[in-house]
Amino acid sequence: MPSHAESVATLAARYTGEMTTFLRDMIAIPSESAGERDVVTRVAAEMVRVGFDEVKIDGLGSVLGRVGSGPVVVAIDGHLDTVGVGDPSTWTRDPYHGDLAGGVIYGRGASDQEAGIAAAVHGARIAKELGLLDGVQLWVTGTVMEEDCDGLCWQYILKEGVLAPEVVVITEPTNLGVYRGHRGRMEMEVRTQGLSCHGSAPERGVNAVYKMAPIVSDIERLNERLTADADRFLGKGSVTIAEIRSTSPSLCAVADSCTIHLDRRLTRGETLEKAVAQIEALESVRQSGARVTVLDYARASYTGLTYPTKKYYPTWVVEEEAPAVRAAVAAAASALGRQPVVDKWTFSTNGVATCGMFGVPTVGFGPANEVYAHTPEDQCPVEHLTRAAQFYAQFSQAYLSAGRRE
Repeated sequence: MPSHAESVATLAARYTGEMTTFLRDMIAIPSESAGERDVVTRVAAEMVRVGFDEVKIDGLGSVLGRVGSGPVVVAIDGHLDTVGVGDPSTWTRDPYHGDLAGGVIYGRGASDQEAGIAAAVHGARIAKELGLLDGVQLWVTGTVMEEDCDGLCWQYILKEGVLAPEVVVITEPTNLGVYRGHRGRMEMEVRTQGLSCHGSAPERGVNAVYKMAPIVSDIERLNERLTADADRFLGKGSVTIAEIRSTSPSLCAVADSCTIHLDRRLTRGETLEKAVAQIEALESVRQSGARVTVLDYARASYTGLTYPTKKYYPTWVVEEEAPAVRAAVAAAASALGRQPVVDKWTFSTNGVATCGMFGVPTVGFGPANEVYAHTPEDQCPVEHLTRAAQFYAQFSQAYLSAGRRE
């Protein structure tokens, strides 16, 4: 009799062609945030086709599919929205064709992160077919609006009682490593107020751009100082200016307001309150009377539902000895035939909600390499689909064996 691992590997290899077709189909459907309806429909159809026990779409528009009916709820999550294409001239391939060349699938969303969904759906299928769901109901969640607002989909799922998982696996790209956290982030604006006048006599007014200039320099220096607060695992926090804009009655007038948009990454121990206080304490901010604001997010999903939230996405880390991490390492070792790299993401994921806000143990394992995310070379090796499906098929039983929440 073959072992479970051998049987899983056999089925994963058998279904690799179907996973490849599925991923290429998803890539061919443009699905930027709040425009995921068609790709959600495609994922729901795949879940039905491969024999999921239940498939539903929640009020925000995420698709959730279940196999198994045990008391322990395990969720494998991947977001279905992608970023846009940007400048088409930077692409050497059609971003929505899903080219397959040299064992690699190319196109927008291949790495970030429709490959994770393709492998998760078929991994759950394998778990059902091989009877690896004793005591477990395994859900695959194809979530929406992550690129626009990390974790909003899971705020909805958890607050509205759509699903209550005991553990969550994030399928964002990890290059087949096990990830156990990442820095948080938040978005702030700093605004200076000026007074407009005719541009021919600027001394009659107060130029808000000039008031902003020393703030820009102070924020650059603040980013350098944040090294002192570095965390050994997550690294340092950071702050950068993502956008600057001003208002004026005309191009022949002095600017009467200026606003900068800050991308603030938060390491362990850094909070919203601390980050805001750091900006407010800058000498240039105090002298100019600038106003610091944490932004809100309130955009309608494709279903028409608006689910407002603060643009604060908490840092999260799960310790290496935690059952979820030990289970992920065991499942990965079985899928890869070696011990996996255990690390963290550079960017942010839905884990900001599942673990950062709600404390649900969360780990990551995904096909593709995050270095290709949001680039014109967006890609995923076909072999990664096979290995990831093996991981997802075996994670639930590995989690039960790891002692769960001891």
